[in-house]
Amino acid sequence: MYFQRLRDLREDKDINQTQVAKMLFTSQTVYSRYERGALTIPVEHLLILADFYEVSTDYILGRTNKREMNI
Repeated sequence: MYFQRLRDLREDKDINQTQVAKMLFTSQTVYSRYERGALTIPVEHLLILADFYEVSTDYILGRTNKREMNI
């Protein structure tokens, strides 16, 4: 599964893959594979990214078009 939203969210924050990878304690190569869908993103990383971008995990996964988190 290709996660265009991960790329879009990252670019909206004007940060590069290396910066996101450091936040996740992983490599730029691994993060790039998440964005391309070549590697399944671990739940822990998905949750960190959802919190960082202030969106729901469902939004990142393409299950909804609503960006806001349900609180």
